[in-house]
Amino acid sequence: MNDKNINPEGTKPEDISGDDISESSAYNRRENLIPSEGIQDSRGNSSYEGSTSDDPGFGKVANQETHFESPEINKTASENLKMNSNFPPQKKKRSSMSYILILFALLTVILVSAAAILYGFGIGGNLGNSQKVAVIYVQGTMFTGNAPAGLGYATSEEISENIRSAVADKEVKAIVLRINSPGGSPAAAQEIVGEIKKAKAHGIPVVVSMGDSAASAAYYISAPADYIMANPSSTTGSIGVIWVFQNMSAFYKGNGTNYQVIKSGELKDMGSTWRGLTDTEKEYANTVVMEIYEDFVTEVSKGRNMSTSDVKALADGRIYTGAKAKQLGLIDGFGDLYDAIDKAAELGGVTGKPTVVYMNKASLSKLLLGSGSGESSEAQQFTSYFENSPYGKILA
Repeated sequence: MNDKNINPEGTKPEDISGDDISESSAYNRRENLIPSEGIQDSRGNSSYEGSTSDDPGFGKVANQETHFESPEINKTASENLKMNSNFPPQKKKRSSMSYILILFALLTVILVSAAAILYGFGIGGNLGNSQKVAVIYVQGTMFTGNAPAGLGYATSEEISENIRSAVADKEVKAIVLRINSPGGSPAAAQEIVGEIKKAKAHGIPVVVSMGDSAASAAYYISAPADYIMANPSSTTGSIGVIWVFQNMSAFYKGNGTNYQVIKSGELKDMGSTWRGLTDTEKEYANTVVMEIYEDFVTEVSKGRNMSTSDVKALADGRIYTGAKAKQLGLIDGFGDLYDAIDKAAELGGVTGKPTVVYMNKASLSKLLLGSGSGESSEAQQFTSYFENSPYGKILA
């Protein structure tokens, strides 16, 4: 405020009382609070005589009179200040509530995700019964290596580990092997058969459920089961052994590629791709194949309670439909996976409906990791030793 407001023309400073100075100070503070619209209204309603709009002090003197004549304005301004002072706590309260709602939503997502993961592993199925039936999938070509599931292969290490885990669970009363496999390595089949026999020795019955196919080595691991169930159109059997060699000598010759081989023994490079087999090597390969074949036949004979001669009469390598296999005594009955679970519960002495635990059921992460075709770079990293063996590939 300029000097004219504090000391009007013709007034000495000593003539101004303390009350006037106090009121002027109050006005200075009030001037910052009242909107410009209020000042204009007060000016328009002023009854100040002898003043015109050309008077330099008109507006502010009028405001002084309005202030002195309307004390309720101060009261209204004070109430507005009090109301404004409450805004920050309300905003803080709303922010806190938003944080609580976001936290609650995150916890809900976490709990739902955890439940889905547990369900994917077969945990938390039918919680009303502590007696369990474990389901283990054997899906894809079998071999003994360690490869992630979902690549189109079934490794004996994974299958054996799941059988052991099921046996170690005191609440598991039976095991179902759900098989979809064309066969694979005889050694892998022998490892799985060994774990099946250990499970049976612990009093855990094992039931096989054949899907589309359970042939060759896949039938090898089925034979020692307590009960084999298939569909009438499932393919099984193919009891036999094959050893495959690849002769690429003509290809190498066409490309001008020659190999010089230094070896310690006559058969050391047997099965190499740069040449075919000699007569001696063919004879030896046949000996190896028949040795593995005899092991296969013996396992089927013991598991199916059949004579060796009866098994060999069926074991010329041909496959059988599920319907034909039942006629020949290679399986016990027809049914799907759930029929096999019911049969396993019956053999395990489960009372009521069992809790079904899926030990290695396919999950989204496994499907994303593997191609399922066995031809991806991921699959080749784990299976090249088996698929590209320099000694050929022995299959059952």
